[in-house]
Amino acid sequence: MVFNFISQFTTGPIFYGRSRKCKVKPTPPPIVLFSTADWDNPFWTNKQHTAVHLVARGYRVLYIESLGLRQPKLASTDFRRILARIRKLFRGVREVQSGLFVFSPLVLPLHRFSWVRALNRWILKTWLSWIQWRLGFNHPWVWTYNPLVLDLARSIGARKVIYHSVDDLAAAPGVDRETILTHEAELLQACDVVFCTSRKIEAHCKALASGKTHYFGNVVDFDHFSKACVAQELPRELESIPKPRIGFVGALSSYKFDVESVLAVARNRRDWHWVLIGKVGEGQPDAGMESLQGEPNIHFLGPKAYSELPRYLAHFDVAVIPCPLNDYTQSMFPMKFFEYMAAGKPIVARRIDSLEEHSRYFRAYDSAETLEQALDESFKAGVQDPEGCEILVRENTWDRRLNKMLEIIRSKEIK
Repeated sequence: MVFNFISQFTTGPIFYGRSRKCKVKPTPPPIVLFSTADWDNPFWTNKQHTAVHLVARGYRVLYIESLGLRQPKLASTDFRRILARIRKLFRGVREVQSGLFVFSPLVLPLHRFSWVRALNRWILKTWLSWIQWRLGFNHPWVWTYNPLVLDLARSIGARKVIYHSVDDLAAAPGVDRETILTHEAELLQACDVVFCTSRKIEAHCKALASGKTHYFGNVVDFDHFSKACVAQELPRELESIPKPRIGFVGALSSYKFDVESVLAVARNRRDWHWVLIGKVGEGQPDAGMESLQGEPNIHFLGPKAYSELPRYLAHFDVAVIPCPLNDYTQSMFPMKFFEYMAAGKPIVARRIDSLEEHSRYFRAYDSAETLEQALDESFKAGVQDPEGCEILVRENTWDRRLNKMLEIIRSKEIK
């Protein structure tokens, strides 16, 4: 096994040359993308979508899976994740589609210690130097969602550094807030371009990088999620769940999911059934979801493949974004907002800053009482402004946003 693992990197370099007798169109630079999510997470976020769309435009992308910003706990979920990461490491770099490579590094997730950060940099620099040689990823763009990689970007000869800030990572449970903020400040000052997905994050980044910070809210794979608007076979798991069905797709953790309000409404309206699709404890092993799991009208279906999501969404009567109010949620733009909209579903969501500009397209709530009222109105009235919703989601697609991002990146002088 070890021989096969090593041999992936020692079979000789790949050479990219050009004939002296003909002119060759310059190829796009390779991109090393530092993600905060594993590639095979069933709920794709900005990281996976950005990688795929960059490859579709001719870029070669090396997708580096999460470096473990959260300190692990003595929990079975974290133990299983560590074992899975070790297995992935022995698989080496894997090409998941033409031009898109995924690597799962094994580092110590104790970032508050300077000696651990130094050790991790040495480990990653060694691996990436080897991979760069093997794949021909010389002088890449570094596109990072992780604020701790500036030194690593410099060590691999990055010609540009793009920071794509999609969450307030310092507010996530289990992370060392001071370490995140300190290294993010250094990254903001040194990088070439900053992209932000919420106005609160934009304001935070502009304090240190005002001239290079750009706001782009989250977008949607319209062609995929709009499949829910046409007839779809009823999934077997939904056959025994009566209507009306209130659907949610995403991470099921108490810092992202409004347990208190949902529980109150579920107990008050037993005739309404909640269908929750997602992994319990994603990013938070002590998820705080136990109080919901014994309710007869709350149904946990577990995670589903990305390809299957439109089939489930098609049979929801209302789609919800029930998030509690905290520093993390007030800084996020929920990707599921446009996904629900593309699926043609009425949307009920917590009133958070990032959605205020789109308030005409969903029903907002602030408490358990207003959540119940908004759901009741949605069952009766359906989607708010269906024509406006379709126009909005068609304007907010991955292709449109990436066009604008790449235009900004290319306009910067190579340093």
